[in-house]
Amino acid sequence: MIHTQVTFYDRDSIQDMTWPDTADAKYAQAYLQPMMMHGTIEYMRNVNTTLLLARMNELVLPVTVNEEEYDNAYVCSPYTHYVTYAKQELSMLQKPMLEKGLSMLLGILGRGMKKAKINKVVHVNNWLLSTNLYPAMTGKQAVCILEAVKQRYPGHTVIFRSLSARLHSDIIKELQGAAGCRSIPSRQIYLYQASDKGFGNAKSRWLLKRDKALLDKHGYELIAEAEMTDADIPRIVELYRMLYLDKYSYDNPQFSERFIAAAKASGSLRIYGLRKQGRIDAVMGYFCRNGMMTTPLFGYDTDIPQSVGLYRMLSACLIEQARDNGVLLHESAGAAQFKRNRGAEADFEYSAVYDRHLPLHRRWCWALLDHLLNRIGVPLMRRMKL
Repeated sequence: MIHTQVTFYDRDSIQDMTWPDTADAKYAQAYLQPMMMHGTIEYMRNVNTTLLLARMNELVLPVTVNEEEYDNAYVCSPYTHYVTYAKQELSMLQKPMLEKGLSMLLGILGRGMKKAKINKVVHVNNWLLSTNLYPAMTGKQAVCILEAVKQRYPGHTVIFRSLSARLHSDIIKELQGAAGCRSIPSRQIYLYQASDKGFGNAKSRWLLKRDKALLDKHGYELIAEAEMTDADIPRIVELYRMLYLDKYSYDNPQFSERFIAAAKASGSLRIYGLRKQGRIDAVMGYFCRNGMMTTPLFGYDTDIPQSVGLYRMLSACLIEQARDNGVLLHESAGAAQFKRNRGAEADFEYSAVYDRHLPLHRRWCWALLDHLLNRIGVPLMRRMKL
């Protein structure tokens, strides 16, 4: 295939697009078209990007284009991912002197990365979520789209996020081998795969059963979106904010009420909540694609004592949904020991980064990240089981 077979659609031309009659394309239309028409920042307050669609035959992928936007969420800002967010996560090392030294180093590197225009990037298959699930596509198709993007944006780095060896071996092989992409580590992720007996071993299944029993113990019921109203939308946004933003980082996507309302109306997220005495205290929203499931919307009331176990209850319900749907559950990063104890298996997630067409003063930062993260970062994360 050659790059001329890829057609790009922007805000002005999206109305001219004939959508393929596939489940992936229908999902893309429901989820992406409103954001293209009204702007991403209306749906995610800290995501300022130009959103396009790339179509190749029946395949439709979102493509985001950025120039600088250093205050963006990490989903379209490499600077935020590798500098700002990384500084915040240094506390996980629990070694103050090392944290201070690494923070200073990241500050110096960050200044250099801005000069190298690290945020002048095009992300392919960027759904603006913590985890980008891929439609059914081959490595050769990925290379074809890469070539088309490179021709359209010759001054931008091209990035495919959310790739792991277990899930995307063919895409990684072609992007690395045929196209010459770098493989830059981003995070350690956790995957649940159901067997005939359920998830994990006997101990992990016992833990999940105990977690689920907390619903009855504390008087919670699991409700679906059909039992929610528009009046619940502000509470859903608040619960996500309390966990993903207040507790973790405001560099995560900041979902607005408009995002939740659109996801609820279109069905692009299947939303469930834990309700007690009429109030929702925990919420999750997931979607499935090609045998995989992930949960970009996840939150609970962090003011409620941890001993109540809202996180444990919500996680048990999520895993049960994955089992019932018969899919592999991609649980992103974080809460490593908790997920391992309940049967999750670790894998590393990478970004395929193409920068070979750029001048040397633009490439050095990617070469440095390649060296540091593969030689030092990944072994450290494996050792600390982050």
